[in-house]
Amino acid sequence: MNTILRLALLAALATSTAVSAQPAQDPPVTIDSHVDIPFNYMGEPRFDVGKDTRLLVDLGKMERGGLNAAFFVIWVPQHQLDGAGYAKAVQQASQKYDGIGRMLMMYPDRIRLATTPEQLMANHKAGLLSATIEIENAYSLGHDIRRLDAAFDRGARSVGLVHVGNNDLCTSSLPDTEHGEPAMNSAGDHGMSDFGRAVVKRANQLGMMIDISHASDNCVRDALKTSATPIIATHSGARAVLDHPRNLPDDLLRAIAAKGGVIDAVAYKEFLKKDPGREAAEKKLQDAIAKQAGEKAYDSDSDDYRPEMEAGMAEIQKKYPLATLDDYVKQIRHMVKVAGIDHVGISSDFDGGGGITGWKDASETRNVTAALRKAGFSDADIAKLWGGNLLRVWGEVERHAQH
Repeated sequence: MNTILRLALLAALATSTAVSAQPAQDPPVTIDSHVDIPFNYMGEPRFDVGKDTRLLVDLGKMERGGLNAAFFVIWVPQHQLDGAGYAKAVQQASQKYDGIGRMLMMYPDRIRLATTPEQLMANHKAGLLSATIEIENAYSLGHDIRRLDAAFDRGARSVGLVHVGNNDLCTSSLPDTEHGEPAMNSAGDHGMSDFGRAVVKRANQLGMMIDISHASDNCVRDALKTSATPIIATHSGARAVLDHPRNLPDDLLRAIAAKGGVIDAVAYKEFLKKDPGREAAEKKLQDAIAKQAGEKAYDSDSDDYRPEMEAGMAEIQKKYPLATLDDYVKQIRHMVKVAGIDHVGISSDFDGGGGITGWKDASETRNVTAALRKAGFSDADIAKLWGGNLLRVWGEVERHAQH
């Protein structure tokens, strides 16, 4: 298919408002650009997503809620910038790739890998869910750019540069001050390293999207300068709505949009609502569960899904309610006002801390569509927010790689 025809097809898929083939309430396609997975994903019965689980995203919840596709995340925590740290990160990333692979092998009649926009839409047309793979914290490359090619071969189509704590690519919006990194300010924000620039350029050549969520402001600016293609933020908010380092200031929202990129608004409690009481209560609960389990510190992989954690969080919710869909839509409205309707998307950060009142898991996906419609967004607008904009950028990134 020639490039012009191919792009025309993508544009039609992304922005179509002819929803007659879908249930009346559904957009043409719904894509959540950031869903975390535990390290032992599909490795034990409680994480078998073909069945009902305590995870916020499993296949049944996606099917019931009308979530058609998700970017499943290869996340690793930040360790030391040395051989041992890199080796551990590489091993942890491999464990998550293997988990996604097991899901795809066990349930091919329900979910398929999507490594192109056309593949994602073809899966949807066939009544199948789609899994796309996203790297979060490119520290997991182990400071070896050849691993970016290997990640692409395993299906990764988006690379998030950094997480909490500065890494070998760039500075983080949240430096690891507990372990000696300087607090975030203009003097400490060094932006992108030479290795970071090399990763961005190689990702451009491969056809991988550049994700700047978690990056410091100067790292975002460097990514915009370095990347030959539009960049994305798979799970970020607006700093003007809630002043948090993880949220993006308006000038960067505009800059990402000016280059054709997309910022996916994230439904994460701390980026939508300041609630120090809830934060303290959650920390107290985590410490109590870790002590009860005989652990040195709370381990989200082993502890998040314990029944006592679920019961404790239910009590906290009564006293300190989460942000709501109205709060989330308020953030989306601001981002659309600043960046434009063609440059905003949707993400949950489910199983990574995401989840709000009204969109507590993937089974409530249609509530988001209803809230957007209630707020006055048209069907065409909603189609763009729910995946059309992201598909457009993905197509542009692919086209650049093919030249």
